[in-house]
This record gives sequence, structure tokens and C-alpha cells, in this order.
Amino acid sequence: MNTGRPLLHRIHHMPPDHPASHAAGGWRVPRAAVSLPEAHRSIAVPRDASVARKLFAFSGPGYLVAVGYMDPGNWATAIAGGSAFGYTLLSVVMLANLMAIVLQALSARLGIATGRDLAQACRDHYSPPVAFSLWILCELAICATDLAEVIGTAIALNLLFGVPLLLGVCITVADVFLILLLQNRGFRYMEALIISLIVVIGGCFGYEIVMSNPDWAQVAAGFLPAREIVTNPAMLYVAIGILGATVMPHNLYLHSSIVQTRRFDESTDGKREAIRYATIDSTIALMFALFINASILIVAAATFHTSGHTEVAEIQDAHRMLTPLLGATLAGVLFAVALLASGQNSAVTGTLAGQIVMEGFLRIRLPAWLRRMVTRLAAIVPAVIVTALYGESGTAQLLILSQVILSLQLPFAVIPLVIFTGDRAKMGDLASPRWLTFTAWAMALLIIALNLKLIFDFTTSLTT
Repeated sequence: MNTGRPLLHRIHHMPPDHPASHAAGGWRVPRAAVSLPEAHRSIAVPRDASVARKLFAFSGPGYLVAVGYMDPGNWATAIAGGSAFGYTLLSVVMLANLMAIVLQALSARLGIATGRDLAQACRDHYSPPVAFSLWILCELAICATDLAEVIGTAIALNLLFGVPLLLGVCITVADVFLILLLQNRGFRYMEALIISLIVVIGGCFGYEIVMSNPDWAQVAAGFLPAREIVTNPAMLYVAIGILGATVMPHNLYLHSSIVQTRRFDESTDGKREAIRYATIDSTIALMFALFINASILIVAAATFHTSGHTEVAEIQDAHRMLTPLLGATLAGVLFAVALLASGQNSAVTGTLAGQIVMEGFLRIRLPAWLRRMVTRLAAIVPAVIVTALYGESGTAQLLILSQVILSLQLPFAVIPLVIFTGDRAKMGDLASPRWLTFTAWAMALLIIALNLKLIFDFTTSLTT
């Protein structure tokens, strides 16, 4: 082996496309490689076992996906929404979570039925220019996601240990080495860490809710949709931020890959069973995400909105005001602990999603440490610049803006997913039933309509 060649020449390229070939199963080209090869089919699923044992074997990927639905971007939008509008936007949180459950179920279905993750499916279906454009859009979405996660982790380090924001942003590069350590020990260790941190976040907010003593009648009313959400531009902006923070594009790519870490029976019946258990796994995990996201908004509404503090948007301000308003010193500490756990969880899964997207769209294999370092630096560099320029004063606005950007990018992941999973030529007998495809299309159209409304309101405000 000639180790003296430049690194780029030593990168192992996956087999190239062959435009003249037409793969069986409705794809433009045959599948060139498996997704996430170091963990592919590494976790055994017992064939002759009880429902509980099989569900345990499939449990894990849903929780890795769920952490993306409770990342620091959710905190910024939920705190802003709760403090400004009380419990009204709880209906948006619930709607976004229901949409997430359906779309993640489709993502798992695609990965199990075709052996392709969403990035690979896009490359194998669309022409190279279209696939390349989708890759660029996906990378922008991942950068927006990582910006929120990096800033959120840096804020948590600042609140707990007094670490300056800029230094905290730089420290987040350590998650690259954490991922390498966990994956070297096995994918189950990564899942165990993620689930443990979710439990920590849930416990912290369970305490916060008890201490904030919300009006439960108003909480229940908040889960009913209000017309004002659409007619009030300020409320719509935050609502779409919540939508973008909850239904995240990179999670659709992530889930379609990590469900393939299970070594299930690859017959049609075996795949159908795997789809069922994977859907149960992600649905249960996303219900935890609903509890945490709703808890953040409820605490903000009960603590800030009801006391007249309707403009709390900075996470730092929320942390500072919790203790005096609730009269509990532990409230502020647990708030920061939960934020740190949330940021670290999301950073790990966001970096993993970046790896999957890079491999799926570009079909190149980089050394594991280099691949993840590139993905992480793509988020840290803009975060360092943003933090250096704006400091603490701009972090809330940047977090909310990053989530709105995610919402604007979402249709470019959702529409291909719905098309692929409803296509019997690609999915065979495992194609989505018509009612599910119809529901998914309705959700996609709703996302597009809300985005168009946001753009219209934004351009109108610029011209007036």
C-alpha cells in the first residue's frame, strides 16, 4: 500500500453509478453499499421469542431519533412561545409530535423494506444534479440543527460552570470522540447513553412542572387549536419554529439508517414484523419527546407568562428567573442540567446523521474520526463566528431562526420520503397503505402551506 499518496486519493470511494443500468425494484441504479456499515445488522433479533423480547431487541433507534425532538432549539421556541402566548401553542407541539410519529414510521419502513436509508434512496432515484441539490439542502439543515445544539450545550456549560460561551462552543468538539468510543464498544452502548440522558431530562422537567404549579384547565385548553395561531404573524413565526424544532429533516435520514442495525429476518414477513416493532419503538420514544416539549412550554407559560414576563426568549434569562419566581434554588440548577443533557444528546445524534447523509449522498467512505470531525466542524465554525459576533444577546434569536430554517428545509426530505414509501415498484408488498400515504401527503402540504404563509408575512413586513 502506498501510504505516501495524498489523503483524498486514499479515500475509499463506493462503487459509482451506472446510468445505463436499471436496477430491479424501481430504482434508477442498484444499491451500492449498506448504510452505516460499522453497525449494520450488528444487533441480533431473536426469531422465536416473546413479543416483549422482540420489542426490547428493536428498542433503541426510536430514542436516538427522539432526542432530536427535544434539542436546545426546542427549548428556545418553547420558552419564547410559552412566555409570550401562554398555553396556546401546546396544540402546535402536539400536532408537530403527531406528524413526527407518522413521518418517522415512514422512515423506518423505507430503511427496513429497501435496505436503503433516505439519502441513498434519493441518490438511487433522482438524477445526479437533483440528488446533489438535495444533499446541499440537507447539509444546510444539519448545520442549522448543530448550530442550535452547539449553542445550547455552550449555554448549559456557562450556566453550570461559568465557562465562557465561546470556549463552551469549542468544547463541544469532544462529542466526536465520545461517539467513536461508544461505537467501538457497540451500538447498544450509544443507545444506552442516549436513553439515560432522556431519563435525566424527563426527571428534571417533572420537577419543574410540579414547582411551577400550572393551571391544568388552561393546559388542557391549550391542546385545542386556536385560529389566532395562523392570523397572528408573531405567533405563527414561533409556531413554525416549534414545527421546525420538532419535525427535523435530519431525523428522517437518521432513522432510515439506524433501523438497519437490527439483524431481523429479511423475508417479506420478517420485514413486516420489523416495521411493526420499529414503529412501536419510535412512537413510544416520541411520546417522551412530547412530554418534555410540552413541559418546557408549560413551565414557561406558568412561570413567566402568568407573572407578566411575556418577553422571555433567552435561555439564560429563563434560567436566571426560574429560581426567584418558583422560590426553589434547585429549579435553576435542574434546568441547566437538563439543557446540558439535551445538547449533548442531540450533538451525538446530529453528528451521526451527518455521517449517514455524507455516505448516502456522496457514496464515499472517510476514516471514522475524519468523517465525524468534518461534520462537527461544519457546525462549530459558524457557531464560533456567531457567538463571537453576538454573544449572549443574540443566542435566543439565532436558536429560533435556526428552527425556522429547519422547517423551510423539511419539505425537501418529507416529499421524497412519502413518494418512495408509497411506490409499490420500490417497496413491493411493504408499500404504505393508501390511508397512510394520504395522511403523510396532507402533513407535507400543511408544512408547505405554513412555510408559504411565513414567507408571505415576512416579505410583507419588509415592504411596509
